[in-house]
Amino acid sequence: MTARDAVGIREVSEQTGLSVDTLRWYERQGLLPVVGRRADGRRRYSAYAVGFVKLVQVLRRTGMPVAEVREFVRLGDGGLARHASRLAMLERHAAVIEERMAQLQADYAAVQDQAAQYRDMIAHGQDCEDRLAEQQGAESLRRR
Repeated sequence: MTARDAVGIREVSEQTGLSVDTLRWYERQGLLPVVGRRADGRRRYSAYAVGFVKLVQVLRRTGMPVAEVREFVRLGDGGLARHASRLAMLERHAAVIEERMAQLQADYAAVQDQAAQYRDMIAHGQDCEDRLAEQQGAESLRRR
């Protein structure tokens, strides 16, 4: 994408699903590299800038704090020398995502198990108190 091919903020909003206000907020917060402007002051996003907006969107959606995203952007000003620092940030964040995914899998299994119990109670015409009494009765038999 050449300078002529750069897109305005509305097009970036349409491509990313982020509101124009959110894009402006990202810029004010230092979450984006400098966005070019036309002579009339309107923002013009290069292909790189649009890709970076999408990366920031992913980082925020996966829980990276604003301060860390800002640091990630700041490290971009150092060129090749700071790639290792950016890589380390991404690897740490990936580890956090993996932990969260494992917890979500466990939570999902618990929700599915509970749903199965409700399906079973409905199929047998039981309510929660009937099921609880049934379980307590089975437990007292095991103790004997």
